[in-house]
Amino acid sequence: MPNHFLTEHEYAVVGACADLLLPPHGDFGGGAAAGVADYVDLTLGAFSFDPPRIWAAGPYSGRFGGDASFEEFLALSRLEELAWRTRIEGSRGIAEREWNGPVRGWQEVYREGIAALGDGFLDLDADARFAALGSVAELRSLLFEHACEACYGAPEYGGNRDLTGWRSIGYAGDVQPRGWSDAEVTGA
Repeated sequence: MPNHFLTEHEYAVVGACADLLLPPHGDFGGGAAAGVADYVDLTLGAFSFDPPRIWAAGPYSGRFGGDASFEEFLALSRLEELAWRTRIEGSRGIAEREWNGPVRGWQEVYREGIAALGDGFLDLDADARFAALGSVAELRSLLFEHACEACYGAPEYGGNRDLTGWRSIGYAGDVQPRGWSDAEVTGA
């Protein structure tokens, strides 16, 4: 369920679109099952946390030993915060964020793009949904990028639920502090 930026309707639309862009197949349950909507909601709402959910700590996730510290997030420097706020929230007419001109943030792209799909989007069949999403190119492009990050990135960012993305491509995930053997690196 959304609780950081997306409304319930927007959350449902992102999940439906995630399955269009990364459809279920084989053992992969699709983008929605992998947690794409959670990832997008957490990313767009990153600054509702202190520290913001931008950089996971480390050095270990705890999945293969070591102290599990990926769930802790690092404080941002002033410039990192400015850059990430501009990327996520847009420039919003704030001079410090518009040193290179106005910037549309991801929040605006999602909010306007989902609105452009229409209130009845979830009532459409898959082909009509795909066509509708194709007509909102900026949203489709950004959502595809975020869907890939969600499915194949570290689960601490909200996606890759139950490591489903990693399992679907045969990736063991982060294996620190164990590391990789020579045979695993060379494929021998």
